[in-house]
Amino acid sequence: MPHVEIKYSDNIKLDTNIVFDEVEEVINKHDKSAGECKSRAYPCSRFKYAHLLVTVSLLTKPHRDELFTQKLSNEIESVIKSHLKQSLYFSLNIEYSLNYYTTNIHCVDGDNLQRINDNAGR
Repeated sequence: MPHVEIKYSDNIKLDTNIVFDEVEEVINKHDKSAGECKSRAYPCSRFKYAHLLVTVSLLTKPHRDELFTQKLSNEIESVIKSHLKQSLYFSLNIEYSLNYYTTNIHCVDGDNLQRINDNAGR
């Protein structure tokens, strides 16, 4: 279960929903076992320079080595930058979980996991 967080100055024009989908596609293209990507965006109104920081968090797995990480990083960077139409500082960090990281799904009877489309119109 990868996670993607995008923190950015709110003067950057960016459709984060499209970026979320495309980054998830890239991750799953490189690793079919990755699964759904939990994504969050944090626009910030107080900043000094236009800046975008993307953090991708993945579970540690034997096949996710340095070569895998570099290829993944290059493609994610390219996908995100294809949506940027202004000059800004760009940062991307791919990080791996520690041994005691827990990730799973908490299900409640009679309830479904909410997706981005579930919040449309709210």
